[in-house]
Amino acid sequence: MIDVQQLTVGFGQQPVLRGIDLHIGAGERVLLAGASGSGKSTLLRCIAGIVPHAVAADMTGRITVASRDTASTSLGDLAQTVGLVFQNPGVQLFNLTVGEEVAFGPLNLGLTSREVRTRSEWALSVSGLTGREGEEVRTLSGGEQQRLAIAAVLAMRPAVLALDEPLASLDVESSRRLIGVLEELSRTAGTTVIVAEHRLREGAELASRTVLLDDGRVVADGQTAILMNQWSLLRELGLRRPTSASQSSWEQLVGPAAAPGGAPIVELRGVEAWYGRRCVLAGLDLVIHEGEFVALVGDNGSGKTTVARLLAGMLPPKAGVVRWAHGKPVPGRDVGILLQDSRWQLFCDTVASEIAFGPSNFGINAGPLVSRLLKAADLEQAGDRPLYTLSAGQQQRAALAAVLAIEPRLLILDEPTIGQDWRHLDRLMTVVSDLNRRGCAVLLISHDFKLIHRHASRIVMLRGGRVAADGVPATGQAEKAQDIHAI
Repeated sequence: MIDVQQLTVGFGQQPVLRGIDLHIGAGERVLLAGASGSGKSTLLRCIAGIVPHAVAADMTGRITVASRDTASTSLGDLAQTVGLVFQNPGVQLFNLTVGEEVAFGPLNLGLTSREVRTRSEWALSVSGLTGREGEEVRTLSGGEQQRLAIAAVLAMRPAVLALDEPLASLDVESSRRLIGVLEELSRTAGTTVIVAEHRLREGAELASRTVLLDDGRVVADGQTAILMNQWSLLRELGLRRPTSASQSSWEQLVGPAAAPGGAPIVELRGVEAWYGRRCVLAGLDLVIHEGEFVALVGDNGSGKTTVARLLAGMLPPKAGVVRWAHGKPVPGRDVGILLQDSRWQLFCDTVASEIAFGPSNFGINAGPLVSRLLKAADLEQAGDRPLYTLSAGQQQRAALAAVLAIEPRLLILDEPTIGQDWRHLDRLMTVVSDLNRRGCAVLLISHDFKLIHRHASRIVMLRGGRVAADGVPATGQAEKAQDIHAI
């Protein structure tokens, strides 16, 4: 089905793939794993023909998909065979409503209205979006947009499905549903599935074969069960070894509440937030204190990112009040936020200038900070590189480093694991923890079980637009978290 021969890809002076040889047969389910910047996303884009047709690159070697050379086959023709789900779903969503987005692909294939409807209904059902056809795409949460992007590609019924970190923003139930659908398509329709993923436990459930990449090269290719037990190799690559343990429900992770140690920084009282006719927060009450490390958890669409936007001043409440203890915060200084899609907060020319911008804007000597944060983000060799030449994971680390450089009183991290291997994430979280020990409050929004238990002192669970549980990490769950994603 897919043949990759001596594929080398570079962007300017930066090589990303180096002599890749790979054969993937029809109906195979393959996991691509490797550190951030190892070339996973670029390889998927080459297979889909995005490189070189839509993204200019220095490319040598050859790729054939279903016996067609991707370099000489039009992107439109390739799209009928290869369906690609990008790391950031906003890149590929451009219709107004959920129903229009899912139907768009089948309509462009020239299918009958009946077939379009059948495919759309099936794709919406398996993605958990049935009944939401009329909702505007812009009102969906990040995880819901991820599910919509997947549904839109599934409706095309391509022979090859290439998914770039499809599980990163999904809750547990959505992840399980997607894995089941991909397994069924592979088994019953012969669909070839290639998934690039940092969540190796879930990826290992799906894929019978794993390809490990490092610095643009294939360093291992074999049975998933065998490679996932090569712990020393995974550790060397900065990856977390998976175990057989499954993640608990959020309710099981939250223990009794503890008395706060610091004074309140901000209070949300009776807060309501709406997107169009959809109520996302319905009378939310929440207090964050100085020096707290709070994990905000819940299923996709429960309102986590909306809370982050309210606190960052990006969204006014429709009702209720957001009350700050020390007066209205200075935008960008008192509250720092890492967005789920970091592309929207990167605007300088180079990595170093992006990190230095905030401190310089507030009269802070940026030199020592820039050097320290470039090292923490493992971007020391990329300080002078244009931001657009970085991988998505590297861009995420650059954005987080830029937020950390401000040293805000409240730091909000919205899904910081996207695009990150554990080694890089752990290095940056060390800087976050140091800032937290010096009094900065941290609000972490994540589906990552281990990350939460390693760092959070308090867990707040949202459901139905309100706080459903609020307490310390449950006794015994921390040890389980370490086992689930040990490194």
